[in-house]
Amino acid sequence: MAYERDISHDKTPGDLAREALWFLTHTFIAFVLLAIVIGVMSLNHPDPDSSTPKLLGTILAFLAPMIGGFLLARIHHNNIAIYTWISGLLIFSIVCVWVVDLPTGTGLCENCGAVEKISRTFFTFSHGSGLMGGDGLLVGAWIPLSMIGYALGAKFALKS
Repeated sequence: MAYERDISHDKTPGDLAREALWFLTHTFIAFVLLAIVIGVMSLNHPDPDSSTPKLLGTILAFLAPMIGGFLLARIHHNNIAIYTWISGLLIFSIVCVWVVDLPTGTGLCENCGAVEKISRTFFTFSHGSGLMGGDGLLVGAWIPLSMIGYALGAKFALKS
């Protein structure tokens, strides 16, 4: 069994700070790519009640950062880009705790449990939970999905 060197050893605080800065930069780039997708989609004035623009937005929220991560990792050969999925997981976890903590009332999710609140808020295109003012798909699904897509694109670029 081959033992790989632990990457956290033998690094100066400057090296660790540089890696943290690259991590934040890649996370920001993934977020900007998602903002561009949303901006381009909003130019078309999609129907907020239709599920087709939401499905298209979900696909583009994954693919556009994936292509961007692929291209940037090809150009810069930066290994830190493949760890942006951690940002997506962290954001998803924080937003899940926030949604579970939101009070329910009369509306679409009156007596929802925790799992139903999360699934109807983040993963339902029609008949959502009504929590977060209808922005659950954007905050809870598209932002983490963009960061996961960016990380996968970077992984594909650095693998080949």
